[in-house]
Amino acid sequence: MRDFRKIKAWQLADDLVVAVYEATKRLPKEELYGITSQIRRAVTSVAANIVEGASRESANDYAHFLQIARGSLAETQYFLHLLHRLGYLDEDTSAELEQAARRVFGCLHGLMRVVRADSNGRDL
Repeated sequence: MRDFRKIKAWQLADDLVVAVYEATKRLPKEELYGITSQIRRAVTSVAANIVEGASRESANDYAHFLQIARGSLAETQYFLHLLHRLGYLDEDTSAELEQAARRVFGCLHGLMRVVRADSNGRDL
């Protein structure tokens, strides 16, 4: 079994989860069950799906969960955009979170390429 804690994409995604939780603490209480809940679920799903994929035996299963993680990351990026447009995130916080999300995307993309190239089913 792969140790997810050693996967760079997971490390970056985990940092993004913490940063999003910190940033959303300041959102209006009326958004608690709206966008706050939605972005927190989406960003947590990124890291969680990397973990679930890493626990799978086959490269195909691993790749499937990484695709789900990528979709959740895209959703997170949209919510970050929306939070900024609504004025809930200042320019600096918005830019920092968007840059962190791009770093996760790049690393996740690289991991997906490696996993897809693994046609022998060897342990990654």
